[in-house]
Amino acid sequence: MDLDTITAVLRPRSLDALPEWRAGDAWLAGGTWLFSEPQPALARLIDLSALGWPAAELSEAGLRLSATGTIAELDRLALPKEWIAAPLVGQCCRALLGSFKIWNRASVGGNLCMALPAGPMIALTAALDGACVVRRPDGGERRLPVTAFVLGPQRTALAPGEILLGIDLPAAALRRRTAFRRIALSPEGRSGALVIGTRDRAGGFTLTITAATPRPVQLPFATVPAAAALRQAIAAAIPEDGWYDDVHGAPDWRRHVTGLLAEEIREELAR
Repeated sequence: MDLDTITAVLRPRSLDALPEWRAGDAWLAGGTWLFSEPQPALARLIDLSALGWPAAELSEAGLRLSATGTIAELDRLALPKEWIAAPLVGQCCRALLGSFKIWNRASVGGNLCMALPAGPMIALTAALDGACVVRRPDGGERRLPVTAFVLGPQRTALAPGEILLGIDLPAAALRRRTAFRRIALSPEGRSGALVIGTRDRAGGFTLTITAATPRPVQLPFATVPAAAALRQAIAAAIPEDGWYDDVHGAPDWRRHVTGLLAEEIREELAR
């Protein structure tokens, strides 16, 4: 879609060249949502593609995902064999149901910054204890968990002028066993519930719930809980009015299927 209110498109080649933020600005990464509907409040786009950030960087500490890396680049990423959580990457990429054009344009950071409940990059990075690296307008940086970065549908913890640089996934999280479950109202529909379980070598179990709730919900346990304890923990963490409601699923349905998927995950990781 043409954005007929845009008067300038800037393409800085380094972070130091970023312009001073002003009302009517928007960061442009993949632009798959930005160009999908009118944006009457915008006057200037700041294109991040010329910054040249690598899609991903591997180190002993873990994996950094660039905010501008695409879903397609992430799906092609080869990870060390000891990172047994690696299959979760592809599972979450495929939860973004889009054409190859979307996959080659949509960015990991854009998926987080849109903060839609069904955002699969939110699910992936939250389940693997991701930490968002945010650059402030003064050039400083701050870090916060993905679970604190996403506040609700299309709401994040970013202040005006702040930019998401990337997401750090610790190596310890990438060494965990994982279990993935997703359900939608139709075979090609947007996720109604996306639930991920992880279990570490010490037996610790964590359940991450997305798509069914306005923001990610994470439930940690010292060990795999009993079925009743897991149901009680979900009910305590998500009140009756805490389930998301839109055309992709009613709250009571989301609550019910989340419970079913969580139990499947509990049984799988208890083995």
